[in-house]
Amino acid sequence: MTYGNKLREQIAAPGTTPLIGVYDMYSASIAARHYDGMFVSGFGFAASYYGLPDIGFIAWPDMVAFVQRLRGAFPRHHLLVDIDDGYADPEVACHVVEGLERIGASGVILEDQQRPRRCGHADGKQVLPLQEYLDKLEMVLAVRRDMVVVARTDATEEADILHRAERLAATGADVVLVDGVRSVEWIRRIREVVGAKPLLFNQLAGGKSPRLSLGELADLGVDVAIYSTPCLFAAHEAMDSALRDLRRDDGRLPLVTADGGIGVAAATRLLEDNVARLRPVPERVGA
Repeated sequence: MTYGNKLREQIAAPGTTPLIGVYDMYSASIAARHYDGMFVSGFGFAASYYGLPDIGFIAWPDMVAFVQRLRGAFPRHHLLVDIDDGYADPEVACHVVEGLERIGASGVILEDQQRPRRCGHADGKQVLPLQEYLDKLEMVLAVRRDMVVVARTDATEEADILHRAERLAATGADVVLVDGVRSVEWIRRIREVVGAKPLLFNQLAGGKSPRLSLGELADLGVDVAIYSTPCLFAAHEAMDSALRDLRRDDGRLPLVTADGGIGVAAATRLLEDNVARLRPVPERVGA
């Protein structure tokens, strides 16, 4: 079974499928211990790879190279990839989708923003004329083989949100995402207009959408939840705290014991798991 069909099968299963945002190989190594699905977040990648905000700086070869490294280290995890607006040009979008599918991405998210683009939970977003986006989406759908394609709208006007969600649900896209949904009531309204099409919800700490559990999302009919930045924001907080403590303690490192703390042994064990994951399990002789 292909990576795309494995993710498609998971999305069709009961409940809400969580996909955890990762921003580098180390964060992915930690996420892989807790979840079987990862989301390659544009916000996280722009922040970690370039040190820049999520406003359109990502170069597609950098994203493809990162996903290739992820798939090499995590051959059994779902990998959903944020490709923003397809890097502006429809032909580029198709080329990227074909390349990502070849290296084993499970799916992509394609948005309808126009440049200059913004994070989905930021103010000032502008969207393409609907038909222009639908034409780009149809081109992407025509070149993918089995990969899951999520059609995303960043519309902010109420009537436009519902109209676009309904039109996206009528395409061959596998899943619909309305980003920056502001209330439970709006999740219900969107769920109604997309009909039977699977629905994805994006949660971002400090973002515009409500904080909801997987159980609550399942009750609302949400099929997939992406958590874009829990690893990135946790790392930000932990690194800031660790360096503040290091400065306070005149450069003395914290004590690491068998009962607590992360040191070279724990970090090495984490990375050794990535090596072990790639090795085939030997067959037992005479079993």
